[in-house]
Amino acid sequence: MLRTLLLTGLLLVNCFLKMRRSIARVRGRSGRSRWLRAACLITVLWPVVAWSGAMEQAKRLHERLAGVPPTETVLLDMTNDINGVGGRTAVDAAFTAMESSAFYDVTLKNFAAPWTNRDQDVFVPLNDYTATVIGMIRDDVPFNTLLSADIVYTGAGGLGLPAYSMTNNQHYEQLEQSGLSLKDNLVQTAQTAVTDLPPGGVAGVMTTRAAAQAFFIAGTNRAMFRFTMINHLCNDMEQVKDITLASDRIRQDVSRSPGGDSRIFLNNCIGCHTGMDPLAQAYAYHDYDDTVGRIIYTPGQVRPKYFNNADNFRPGFETPDDSWANYWRQGQNQLLGWDTSRPAAGSGAASMGAELANSTAFAQCQVKKAFRAVCFRAPSDAADRNKIDQVTAAFRAGGAYRMKQVFAETAVYCMGP
Repeated sequence: MLRTLLLTGLLLVNCFLKMRRSIARVRGRSGRSRWLRAACLITVLWPVVAWSGAMEQAKRLHERLAGVPPTETVLLDMTNDINGVGGRTAVDAAFTAMESSAFYDVTLKNFAAPWTNRDQDVFVPLNDYTATVIGMIRDDVPFNTLLSADIVYTGAGGLGLPAYSMTNNQHYEQLEQSGLSLKDNLVQTAQTAVTDLPPGGVAGVMTTRAAAQAFFIAGTNRAMFRFTMINHLCNDMEQVKDITLASDRIRQDVSRSPGGDSRIFLNNCIGCHTGMDPLAQAYAYHDYDDTVGRIIYTPGQVRPKYFNNADNFRPGFETPDDSWANYWRQGQNQLLGWDTSRPAAGSGAASMGAELANSTAFAQCQVKKAFRAVCFRAPSDAADRNKIDQVTAAFRAGGAYRMKQVFAETAVYCMGP
């Protein structure tokens, strides 16, 4: 900022001296002298105003992405990027802003934290789910592997943290309490390396301890599927309800005549369960033991919860294994944009997670969430929707799925003139 003021002062002094010489040559012609003064001021001040506007944009861009003001050096670098110095662009300025530790410690933590609990509360401790999202974004790990990869991020060695545990969250809570930068102190490892889960039992963030504690606990494992749809496809069950599909995979616990009225089932219940139950079957071997506080995986053995309330409708579907099928490849939910090059059925949570994460709805959802995070509002008009479509297409192009690019492009769109 000091350099800007000095530069402006020098330009004004130079202009003033030139103006005096010009006025001396045209003394007595007051109209022309006034014109010279005005021209001089415009010549000097217009680049300064333009440069200051770019600086203000750079400041807003940094604050949108990192939540804190930039240092003077970073501000000048970003301003030059926005002004096109060296062929760089505003998107390059956004990437500079994302070098701030605050982007990871605050923006991304708040971005992912609501996905880890049923209340969708942002004020929860750091955990393995949140840390894995932050690490994948930092490292440009293709984000469409979020629901299927054998991956988890932990604190780096040598930090004096408790070891990763399947039964408590102390490792992450102490990492957060230490105040250490998540950007610099998260390391990627395999879930199978730090847990006793075999490869078949791992499915990205869905099988982290935090997700299991929130969504596999008690119930019938439908909560895991529902919240995965909410958090990663931006659709709750009511939005994907379709009463036209076959009901042959709906479990026994769903009454076919609630309150003695079969019309309720045919016009309401069937709409969600006909698609959800065949997909949630992928979790048939997963559970959460609240007594010891850890995820459970029993390959080849369906968890007892899948047979809860079987007497509600004995002829209903009795879960034999963890095979799944996507009935939503047909009917109205084709609009979710399934990848038809992939099989529409499979076994296990990882392959089902890959089915969800390779849909258009998944990609659009990540872009919409990033838009809200940096624009501080939801997309609201045709221009916003066009931008969402454009960024989504770029996000998926070549299978890159780089979330930092999504944050950069949406932040630049919303930084304003």
